[in-house]
Amino acid sequence: MLIDVRQIPPRDRHPLIFGTFDSLQTGQSLLLCNDHDPKPLHYQFMAEYAGQFDWQYLEQGPDEWRVRISRVQAA
Repeated sequence: MLIDVRQIPPRDRHPLIFGTFDSLQTGQSLLLCNDHDPKPLHYQFMAEYAGQFDWQYLEQGPDEWRVRISRVQAA
């Protein structure tokens, strides 16, 4: 599932991403596309979903960042 947040208002981005991640089954993933490095989002995932996700950069700028976020374990 692709989530391109470049055209989504900033206040709506994290709720959309976390809501989508919450709907994933173990082994499923989402593909995040952003216009900047989503490092703060990664920190939030580490705090709230420790041990439940895998974070893999597929593209790292300078204009587009693409990250595969996979559910590796259910809560």
